[in-house]
Amino acid sequence: MMYGYAWDLTTPLTYAASILPILLIGLTVTLQAAAAGFALALVLGLVFALLRRSRIKAVALATAFVVEFLRDTPLLVQLFFLYYVLPDYGITLPAFLTGVIALGLQYSAYTSEVYRGGIEAIPRGQWEAATALNMTRWQTYRDIVIPQMVPRIVPTMGNYLVAMLKETPVLSVVTVLEMLGLANMIGERTFEYLVPLSMVGIIFLLLTLICSAGIHRLEKMLPKAGIPLR
Repeated sequence: MMYGYAWDLTTPLTYAASILPILLIGLTVTLQAAAAGFALALVLGLVFALLRRSRIKAVALATAFVVEFLRDTPLLVQLFFLYYVLPDYGITLPAFLTGVIALGLQYSAYTSEVYRGGIEAIPRGQWEAATALNMTRWQTYRDIVIPQMVPRIVPTMGNYLVAMLKETPVLSVVTVLEMLGLANMIGERTFEYLVPLSMVGIIFLLLTLICSAGIHRLEKMLPKAGIPLR
């Protein structure tokens, strides 16, 4: 995909301008992988958190084991397993989807602990009041627990979003052409690494600053939206 581009190496600025369109393509892939992976982590993390609170001890213990396994093994190992081992058993996934699943699985272990901490921070008296009002478990979570849990977990969830965004370069090892992977390819073809790698670093810095500002803004907005903090 890069053979049609002409790179001007006369000055660093012209070189940077000539490679910027390619890096923006990689940026799109990076953002898509981070967004999809984080969405998966949010959903799976909530499922794991609820299963760990199951009244069935076997379910709670099995879920705890899965969460610990995902959290205590490297993302790279999980990524290689999904991409290289599963095809031996007839399961072949596209590289991008494999990367999204690996990111989602890894971070679901972390988000599940965040959810669990948020749920357990709800005063016991509110659970007892819900029981006294004959509310079902689903109604208790929907109307009492989740509205109070969300503002508590937003800062930590935001930190994990930023962390996942910075982890996306790992996907290049399974041929996902994200931003850093493309920067390395440009460096290999031009024998000039300083500019493309510096540009990637600056773009990641801007992305993390934007995400952090957005999370801080959301954190301030939630109580104003009428969601109780206690």
